[in-house]
Amino acid sequence: MLKTLACGAVTFAGLYIGFKKVLKLTFTRWSDADVLIVSERLIDAIHASLATTAGVITVTSCKDVMRDSHWVLTSFMVFGYPYSAIDLYASYMSHFHSHRLRGNSMYNSHSLMTLKGFISSYWLTVLHHLAVLGILLPIGVFYRRGLGDFFIGCLFITELSVAFVAISKIIVQVGLANTRLHKINSILLLVSFIICRILIFPYMYWKYGRDFDIPLHKVPSHLPWHCNVGNLAILMPQVYWFYLQLKKAQRVFRHKKLN
Repeated sequence: MLKTLACGAVTFAGLYIGFKKVLKLTFTRWSDADVLIVSERLIDAIHASLATTAGVITVTSCKDVMRDSHWVLTSFMVFGYPYSAIDLYASYMSHFHSHRLRGNSMYNSHSLMTLKGFISSYWLTVLHHLAVLGILLPIGVFYRRGLGDFFIGCLFITELSVAFVAISKIIVQVGLANTRLHKINSILLLVSFIICRILIFPYMYWKYGRDFDIPLHKVPSHLPWHCNVGNLAILMPQVYWFYLQLKKAQRVFRHKKLN
């Protein structure tokens, strides 16, 4: 496990550092903020792609939704664990250099004030990463006793849309916001979001009901209340975020028509 953890740390940290160096040499007119933002988005896209792959392998391999397991799931949870810490650091660096580029005097050097500014601006991102680091992954690796790989695999599949979000921001960053590529990526983002972040929840209920011969509409009553509450707590923000992504996509297509 420690080797897998170390491998993940070296991989994601190495990718981040490598992307920064390559982008700095390739795009000589880019600011430090541009380089850091694109480097951050690239590792986001890579992690999301790997997580989705691990999720698909697990979900398609588990016939019994409660007891079947797959080694790739636990391995990736350990391998991907350092990503949350590295991405949190990368997000802070992007935030710092973006504000520095705008001439904000507070961001002339790193300080407790710049850290507070980052946390106040991206508190939801910070909370998410800290929850993954301190709660979700430790529980997934040590306390679930090999149960529920199917459901965790489904949650990993939700990461697919993150890849398209990252690609969208990279497209804008490199000056291709008004191209067909951005339009196609926006469509893929919406499709992946609604399938992998919203419809994945009724799919989990349907699969559970099929395995235990329970009609879909009766599945919630057969589950512990905290499972339903937990799923609802995860689902509701997805619906809100889908609404925000839909508004962004509308701006992309509206801008395209005006041109």
